Amino acid sequence: MADARTTRLTTRLAARASRAVDSPHFTRAVFVLIAANAVLLGAETYGGVVAAWLPLLKTAEYLFLAAFTAEILLRLAAHADRPAAFFRDPWNLFDLAVVTGAFLPFLRENTTVLRLLRLARVLRAARFLPQLRVVIVAVGKSLPGTLSFLLVGGLLLYVYAMVGWTFFADDDPEHFGSLGRAALTLFLLITLDGLGDAVRTGLEISRWTILYFASFVLFGSFLLVNLLIGVVIGSLDEARREAEDDRDPPRPPSVPAAVPAEPPPLPLLRARIAAARTALDEAERALTQAAPASATGPPGERVAG
Repeated sequence: MADARTTRLTTRLAARASRAVDSPHFTRAVFVLIAANAVLLGAETYGGVVAAWLPLLKTAEYLFLAAFTAEILLRLAAHADRPAAFFRDPWNLFDLAVVTGAFLPFLRENTTVLRLLRLARVLRAARFLPQLRVVIVAVGKSLPGTLSFLLVGGLLLYVYAMVGWTFFADDDPEHFGSLGRAALTLFLLITLDGLGDAVRTGLEISRWTILYFASFVLFGSFLLVNLLIGVVIGSLDEARREAEDDRDPPRPPSVPAAVPAEPPPLPLLRARIAAARTALDEAERALTQAAPASATGPPGERVAG
């Protein structure tokens, strides 16, 4: 009996908390709190503001912490009947870590870590912006492709850096004096920064250097960068499709309605009616012929007087 009552109370609490969490007013209020917290963090970077309003800034920080704590508790209450579902959501885990981190003593004593935790509250705004959430999910999905891109890019940089060190180390030691300098120079050339100066310096050494820089820019700036863009766009499309599937879950296939049979053609219908009439006429004649015979009775039978 007590277990059943506890279950009813838990279900009722979860239902009320879910209505509050899912309401648009709650979402707007939390988003406003996150934006105000971002403004507060920005104001604390000005020494004059901190010196003049330090007590007020500390009070505001405590109020923000209390508000975010109440929010996470309300979200936990919304999952009171199914607590495992709360911890399966990555956004819930992130919110819980950000809020509870501010109460841990060894984190509160570290000013830098505490500021980073407060800064992480601003990242929670992605939870309430669907498009930004899709972009973040797409970035996470693009990591495997990005690692492949980094491996290919690193191999390209190494090969061209070794070639550059071999041919330009004596004439241009500032940019190609070692493998590290050559790799740094080529990495900057991928962004096309300083390409003109590098080409002019190379032409003073040899005319054939134009092939070296042109091929590297072709492979590094155009091929690799476009490859990275393709990986990110593919991940973005996948994340967008998943978001649409979450909003509109697939419906079970509906049973198609029975298609009414088409009526027979008019000539066929007339033929059926004529056949039915013929059958009725024959049945009527048979009944008429059988009626007198049944009235007279069998031959030789007499009526007693």
